[in-house]
Amino acid sequence: MELPLDHLFFESKTPSNKLMIILHGRGDSAEGFRFFPQELGLDDMNYLLLNAPFEYYTGFSWYDLAPNQLPGIEYSKNILTEILDTVFEDKYEPSQTILFGFSQGSLLTFEFGARYKEKLAGYIAVSGYIYDAPKLLDDMNQDLKKGNWLCTHGYEDDVLPYNESRAQVEVLLDGDFEIDFRAYHKTHTVDPTEFKEIRKWVKDKLSL
Repeated sequence: MELPLDHLFFESKTPSNKLMIILHGRGDSAEGFRFFPQELGLDDMNYLLLNAPFEYYTGFSWYDLAPNQLPGIEYSKNILTEILDTVFEDKYEPSQTILFGFSQGSLLTFEFGARYKEKLAGYIAVSGYIYDAPKLLDDMNQDLKKGNWLCTHGYEDDVLPYNESRAQVEVLLDGDFEIDFRAYHKTHTVDPTEFKEIRKWVKDKLSL
């Protein structure tokens, strides 16, 4: 598959058209999530790990630092639309695809995922925030309000404060956006307990 972003692809151990698309955080890369397939341990899951479009020190980013996020967010939304459209022209299907994002990738999971024309099997947003929650409610694909959304955050997050991110999720919840929000005693990372719950959540949504 020819895609407009550099990426890593890990084929499932057993033949399957189930797919997880992974969006990393600022300054990281697809390489930073190379451990993810083994950690989740889902033998019939394929994984597409994308590099964000903008160089950032030794890694990449999806958008610029505040207050200049919007141009990068819009650019990344457009390029992700192109990528998912291409993926779904191949052997993969929205109903068998999970979108996962960490930090900046978490923001794109909401900002892109909720506006995308297709309803995916699930959306996982870890340790991020929402750029403009009221606008997202207005702009989003309304069919996705009842989708499978898992959003997690750490009480001790030292990069994106818990209270701010939780307040943004509350705006979405008040707008009838169904989100499974879970908090952990963790910093800006993915916690081992969280991994276990993500694995169970994905297995539930895809009947693995």
